[in-house]
Amino acid sequence: MTMKGPGIFLAQFMGDSAPFDRFDTICRWAADLGYVGVQVPSWDARCIDLKQAASSKAYCDELAGTAADCGLQISELSTHLQGQLVAVHPAYAEMFKAFAPAGVTTPKQMQDWGTEQVKLCLTASKHLGLKAMPTFPGALMWHTVYPWPQRPAGLVEEGFKELARRWKPILDHAESCGVDCAFEVHPGEDIFDGATWEAFLAHVDDHRRACLLYDPSHFVLQQLDYLEYIELYHERIRCFHVKDAEFRPNGRVGVYGGYLPWKDRAGRFRSLGDGDVDFTGIFTLLTKHGYLGWATLEWECCFKDSQQGAEEGAPFIAQHMITPPAKAFDDFAGGKVDLKSVRRVLGME
Repeated sequence: MTMKGPGIFLAQFMGDSAPFDRFDTICRWAADLGYVGVQVPSWDARCIDLKQAASSKAYCDELAGTAADCGLQISELSTHLQGQLVAVHPAYAEMFKAFAPAGVTTPKQMQDWGTEQVKLCLTASKHLGLKAMPTFPGALMWHTVYPWPQRPAGLVEEGFKELARRWKPILDHAESCGVDCAFEVHPGEDIFDGATWEAFLAHVDDHRRACLLYDPSHFVLQQLDYLEYIELYHERIRCFHVKDAEFRPNGRVGVYGGYLPWKDRAGRFRSLGDGDVDFTGIFTLLTKHGYLGWATLEWECCFKDSQQGAEEGAPFIAQHMITPPAKAFDDFAGGKVDLKSVRRVLGME
C-alpha cells in the first residue's frame, strides 16, 4: 500500500458559476485536471447536505457514486469552519459569525452548533467509509500568544483543560465512528505548533482519535522545522495538505506581516513549486514512516490564478509521490544466511 493522490481540497474552488457551483460538475473539472480524490468542505451545501449524509447511508452512497462516475474518490470530509467554532473567544465572535448560520451569534451558540456539526460529519464520514476528518480545534488563548501584559499564572493550563473538555466528547464520538479527527496545526488555533499539540494531546489523555493534518506551509511562516516535525509526530499524521509557502523577511516586516495584504507580507502562501517548501524531503519522510493517507492540494496563492494553480497541482503531486521498493537495492549482495560463513567473516573460525 502507498500514499494516495493526487487529491484536491474543493473549498477554495467552490463558487457561484459553473463548473464550481455543483458537486458533480466540479468533480468532472477536477478529474479532467488529473486528480483522483476530492476533499469535501462539509459546510458547503453545493457539495453536500451534511445532516442528510449523517442520517442516510444511501445518500452517502449516492454522493460517492457521483464522484466515482468521474473517476474520483471522496478522500475526506472537512470541518475546518465548524471545528473552529467549538472554541471561540468573545473577541473573535463578531468575525466568526460568518462561519455559522443566522441566529448563531454568541460563543456558546457557536460552540453548540460547531460541536453538533463536527459530530454529524464524523457520522457521515463513517457512512462513506472514510478514516479521517480534517478539522480545526478552535482557540481560547490565541489573543495571548505574544502577551503584553504577561499571561496570568495558570492561564495556559486552564485553557488546554477547557479545550480538551470541549473536544473529548467529540473524540469519543469519533471513536464510535472509527474515524480520526485530523487537527490542522495552524496559527490562529490554540494548537499551532508541536509544543501546543503535545499539550493538547496530554489533556485529552492521548486519545487515539486525536490526530494531525500535516501542512508545511504554516510551519514555513512560523520558521518551524517542518521536516523534523514529521519525525516527531508521524505516528499521528492522518491527512496531508500539499501547500507551498515562502518567507522573505526584510527591514519592514517579518513573521507578523505588518497588517499588510498577502502579496506584501514576508510570509505568504504560494502555488506548488513557487515557494520554499522541500516537497522531496516531505514525501520521502512520509513514505519512510508509512503514511498511507491522501496527498491533497490546498491552493492558496496571492499571485497566481486558482485555475492555473489547480492545473499545475496534480502533476506536481504525482511526480513527488513515491512507490516504496519491493526489495532492497542491495539484495543482490545478500542471500541466505550461512552461519559458518558469517563466523569466518567475523574471524571466529
